[in-house]
Amino acid sequence: MNISEWWPLVDAETRGWLIEHNGEPLPPQVIAHIMAVTGGTTDSEWWAGKSADGPQLSDEAVDWIEAVANDEEPAAG
Repeated sequence: MNISEWWPLVDAETRGWLIEHNGEPLPPQVIAHIMAVTGGTTDSEWWAGKSADGPQLSDEAVDWIEAVANDEEPAAG
């Protein structure tokens, strides 16, 4: 499931965290919320996986979230 599909399904708190901490490693509760609405699957284009600092979204997902945060039309995803 790609970000444009799961974004409206996660709760406002999770979306708020993702906007406020865009590009940072994801804490366990944010990952849990995303996995709960995606059925445990994510689109590899949007999910970068683990870095040395922890699980992260891809650069494309970070850009997508930034566009949403700026009330811009995000790239298709």
